[in-house]
Amino acid sequence: MDRLYAHLCAIDSEGWRRAVETLVAEIHPIDQNATRIWFTFYPLDLHLAIQAAGDEAARQLGLMGTWRLADQIDASHRFLYGHRYWPQVKSAIQAFEGPFGSLPALATAVADQATRTARVDRDQLLGPAVIGLMTLRQVGPGAFAAAPGTIHLSPEARRLSPHQILHQRARDDWQGPLGFLRGLKKRWTVTFDEADPAARFSVIHGQEIATAAQSDKRDYRARDARCTPGEGPIPVQCRAASCGTCWVGVLGGADKLSPVSERDEGRRMRAFGYADTPELQPLLRLACQAKAFGAVSIVIPPWNGIFGKIRQTG
Repeated sequence: MDRLYAHLCAIDSEGWRRAVETLVAEIHPIDQNATRIWFTFYPLDLHLAIQAAGDEAARQLGLMGTWRLADQIDASHRFLYGHRYWPQVKSAIQAFEGPFGSLPALATAVADQATRTARVDRDQLLGPAVIGLMTLRQVGPGAFAAAPGTIHLSPEARRLSPHQILHQRARDDWQGPLGFLRGLKKRWTVTFDEADPAARFSVIHGQEIATAAQSDKRDYRARDARCTPGEGPIPVQCRAASCGTCWVGVLGGADKLSPVSERDEGRRMRAFGYADTPELQPLLRLACQAKAFGAVSIVIPPWNGIFGKIRQTG
């Protein structure tokens, strides 16, 4: 695995970005968005900055939460459907001897090898494969091998098929036989952890996701120190797109969210370094700005900060 690690270290951030975009079309639809989101949650540039400057970089970037991939080797990708095949993918990476070739070809070869034990089609393993390779790149061979390869899913969640999950993401809440008359009284479900049936709260038609999260009064601070009591599961310190703590990834329903306002959300997303895209309904949003007009499935990032400082000087 040392040779593989050295090969991965020779690939720069742009090379990883191009590889992911190349592979997305070959990944099963269940994990296409999730794979792209994962790479925004664990960017190589952030790892390199922390590696070079340590705690000083974390202080300068105002990082909060869990940003080190080494602290969550087995759990970082639990929001991918392919996470359930992580033990097989991890073993395939550890046993892989080459040839290495291009990064897309390497990820495909690892996924092919994992199919022998996972016994599922390669497209369900490609996302975890390229994520596993980036994990090895950031944590090193020793830590990667030492991780037990645990699956962080309940038995109930593991029984769901890709079709069932895609159907759940696409389905809107039934508003009753006269639902078309409800107008602004319509209520939709926001799912923030697809593996947990209780990880849901309700949003009023046209309401910002972060505001709707306030209705969830459960104690989330014990799970995530960034959460404010009474604010729900999404970390938030303001409601004006200025703090950047409430960024989320959208697994399903991006087209049911309000378009990005360039003046507020778009500009701030670039300033924090989370996203720079002309898309009006991208996969990364600020929950305090994104208004829901249907049911959506999101994932909450493990950290927040002013990552844009790295990209502005890089």
